[in-house]
Amino acid sequence: MLTKIFEAYEYLGVVSTLNRSEGIVVIRGTVDTYTDIIEILPNLPFFVEICEEE
Repeated sequence: MLTKIFEAYEYLGVVSTLNRSEGIVVIRGTVDTYTDIIEILPNLPFFVEICEEE
């Protein structure tokens, strides 16, 4: 579902599964799409925890 949502947003980021059984994914975006991704995630119809890599 998450992949379809991001595809609908003109490929803001690429969704990859890190751990299927735990539902852990990574979304790879760009500097240009970062703000949009951060705005979309809290509005999804399921729990989202944002862990940023520094």
